[in-house]
Amino acid sequence: MDTMRDRFAPVISRLLDEDPRVAVVLAEIGKDGFREAIARHPDRVVNVGIREQLLVGAAAGLALTGLRPVVHTFASFLVERPFEQVKLDLGHQDTGAVLVSAAASFDWPAGGYTHMAPGDVALLDTLDGWTVHVPGHPDEAETLLHHAVAAGDDKVYVRLSVQSNRQGRVIDGRHFVTVREGRAGVVVAVGPVLDAVLAATAGLDVTVLYATTVRPFDAAGLRRAAQAAGTDVVLVEPYLAGTSTAAVSEALADLPHRVLGLGVGRRELRRYGTVEEHVAAHGLDAHGLRERIGGFVGAGRATARV
Repeated sequence: MDTMRDRFAPVISRLLDEDPRVAVVLAEIGKDGFREAIARHPDRVVNVGIREQLLVGAAAGLALTGLRPVVHTFASFLVERPFEQVKLDLGHQDTGAVLVSAAASFDWPAGGYTHMAPGDVALLDTLDGWTVHVPGHPDEAETLLHHAVAAGDDKVYVRLSVQSNRQGRVIDGRHFVTVREGRAGVVVAVGPVLDAVLAATAGLDVTVLYATTVRPFDAAGLRRAAQAAGTDVVLVEPYLAGTSTAAVSEALADLPHRVLGLGVGRRELRRYGTVEEHVAAHGLDAHGLRERIGGFVGAGRATARV
């Protein structure tokens, strides 16, 4: 099966052909996928070289001329390294762009910590007005890329990963999808962690919601699920643990509730290893999730009985 990133260049190349507003800004990484597009649209596909601050600044400049820039590199070079430009050139100037990342939290362990970005979504959360898509399958990535480019002049972040669920689901770029219904709590699985969450919660009486768009957070969808399943909520995110716990608390602010945020831990794992080893070390495999979700939901039921 192809990866989310395999879909990226073909999708955006077609949009370059179809929409004269679309432009692409690269910083070396990913340029090979746009060789034909560069030949067809040399004025709308720009490679700035290994200069990530310029990458974002150039995109903001293109947006000011009325174009819809799509900006691509690894997440650590797209959100973290040029964060001042993201904050000022895009945010402060109120210009729109589509930032499309690769490598996710630890998709290329051999690259070391410079190529990992588990804190990218949390960092964008310090800014106002961003839409954040976290697809869990290449088909979903394709759908969300179309949504992102079509979103007027909005600021959109699309987080691509080599990790993937076995099947794509029908998504609309706004709402959570109910995958399983129960009455002992709600588990929100974000993007590529869904398969592990479903395996971990097999036999547990919980509702499982699937989120591929986390900003704006689907507060109404969570409240509807909580009305039937109760207000014990577990968030399983493929980036920094606890990134969306505040969004859950805001959604349920008028209700007594408990929240458990699971995801990538803050402790840096200094041995490169494999993606699977990182997943297990952070407790994001089915076994690790089962232990923590089961304990949390079981403790909630015990408290309710007392």
